[in-house]
Amino acid sequence: MKESIAERLKEVIAPNKEKENLGHVTIHQCRELIRDAGAVLVDVRPPAKVNGENAQEADIPNAYYMPYPEFYEYADELPVSKSDPIVVACVKGWFANRVMGYLEMLGYSNVFVLDTNIEDLIEVHKAEKEA
Repeated sequence: MKESIAERLKEVIAPNKEKENLGHVTIHQCRELIRDAGAVLVDVRPPAKVNGENAQEADIPNAYYMPYPEFYEYADELPVSKSDPIVVACVKGWFANRVMGYLEMLGYSNVFVLDTNIEDLIEVHKAEKEA
């Protein structure tokens, strides 16, 4: 029997119910995920929304720039293990939330969204490097 759309969505949403704040993380939590859990950071801002450097250019560990409009072109750069932590980030969360959903539909189980502008994370990272 074919699985219904509602059943599939319930299955995809269930892991987020287990996550604090439904998988949205603060800058501090994001930095801990990157530093302590080896999370991949995915900057999905469209090119027109990037002011200055993207996360990859800013040398944030495990950061990749995969702009939302062409996200599919970068999919092969994602972790092979679908349980590896991934934090998706953009400016206001719109594109990051979409990508989180795509990743979960593809079977990734440990996906988070940065709850603030990624430029703030880049600024904190640069300040720490200069200190």
